[in-house]
Amino acid sequence: MLTPPRTVVRREGGIYALERALQRRGFRIVAGADEAGRGACAGPLVAAAAVLPEGRRGEVDELTDSKLLTPAARERVYAEVVARALAYAVVVIPAAEVDARGLHVCNLAAMRRALAALTTRPDYILTDGFGVDGLGVPGLAVWKGDQVAACVAAASVLAKVTRDRIMVELHERYPEYGFDEHKGYVTPEHSAALRSHGPCLEHRFSYVNVASASGRDSRPPRARRPVAQLIPAGGTVGVALAEGARLPLPVGEDVAMEGGVR
Repeated sequence: MLTPPRTVVRREGGIYALERALQRRGFRIVAGADEAGRGACAGPLVAAAAVLPEGRRGEVDELTDSKLLTPAARERVYAEVVARALAYAVVVIPAAEVDARGLHVCNLAAMRRALAALTTRPDYILTDGFGVDGLGVPGLAVWKGDQVAACVAAASVLAKVTRDRIMVELHERYPEYGFDEHKGYVTPEHSAALRSHGPCLEHRFSYVNVASASGRDSRPPRARRPVAQLIPAGGTVGVALAEGARLPLPVGEDVAMEGGVR
């Protein structure tokens, strides 16, 4: 039996090497997916998917894992990705849905929905860390994918910038927590604010530190306690990047996901 030739990933290709190797094997449209906000105890979970064009047009200056970029650099890369991408989509999962369904379930669902929302159907999918099935195309989960695959890095930047913008808007509503600085992650300042003020409606009550500060044993306040039967399969909110980030709508509202196409 003949075996297919090996796919060679050339080091000199840098962050674009993996996609170019796949394209040499006939997978012309390679999509990447990543998320932002897994480790935060407040605010939404945001996932994004992106397809960059082949060749020089798909090369974005400074593109790398969003966590390695300064805020100013992330904004520059974000603008370039939106301008150059063949297609992109961003999905926002509100904190209440994370509490109701669990972080890992929401993480996979958000990436799946973002990939499914792409207006250009991919031939191959690369994801950061976790494999996403059920999309009808082959894929690969890549360890530290946002540092080794350009399309995953692009998705990482889209998700991170969108989420940061949401957290800055939430700071206007809840200035006592400093969301504009720590973006909902567990920092000494955030922990001190939780102890002083207790959690707000945008905190994740399924997280131990929030549950402890609330005194509710992981039960969210009645005003935002999710009711399982009211959460539709498509209840996650979609964000159109061209319009900028919007605050997540209440759980139970079924809003069509939107993306961009170039």
